[in-house]
Amino acid sequence: MKPRLAFLFVFLLLVIPAQVFAKADISKITIQGGDLKTPIVITDQKTLATFDIWSGPGMGGWTSASPKDADRFVIDWFHGVAEQPHGLQRYQVSFYAKWPTERVIYVVFYEHDPGTEQGYIYLPGRTDEDEWYRLNVGTIFRGVEGYWFRAGSRWDIVASRLIASAR
Repeated sequence: MKPRLAFLFVFLLLVIPAQVFAKADISKITIQGGDLKTPIVITDQKTLATFDIWSGPGMGGWTSASPKDADRFVIDWFHGVAEQPHGLQRYQVSFYAKWPTERVIYVVFYEHDPGTEQGYIYLPGRTDEDEWYRLNVGTIFRGVEGYWFRAGSRWDIVASRLIASAR
C-alpha cells in the first residue's frame, strides 16, 4: 500500500502544477545576460501569443512533434536534441504568468549563432542550473531536461532581432 501511495504523491506533484499553470497565459518574457546592458522585456500580447510553453514533451498525450507545431514553444522539438554550441553569447530567457500574481514560471538559456543564423535552447538540468531546473520541473516535467535543442524559427527571428537592436 505504501509504494502505491508514494507513487501517487509523486505523480500528483509532477502533474498538478502543469495542469494548474496551463490555464495561465504567458504575461511577459524577459531576455537577459550575454552582452545586454539591460534586460529585454517582451509584453506585446501578439508576440507573447506566438510562444506556448504548454506544448512539447511533458504535456499529456504528446508523443512527437509535427513540423507544423514543432516550434510552438521556443524549442524546435521536431529536430530533437542538438549539439551544444560553443563560443556564443548566452542569454537567460524567463517566462512569466499571472497566477495569481505575476511570477517566473519557466526559464531556458538561449544562444544564437549569427554565422549560421541558428539559435539553440538549453533546458536546465538537475546537475547544473539547480534553481531553474527545480522551477521548470515544478511547472512542467518534460523528461528532456539537461539537453540542448535547436531554437524554433519564430523564436530565433524575434529574439535575434531584439538582441541585435538592444546592443
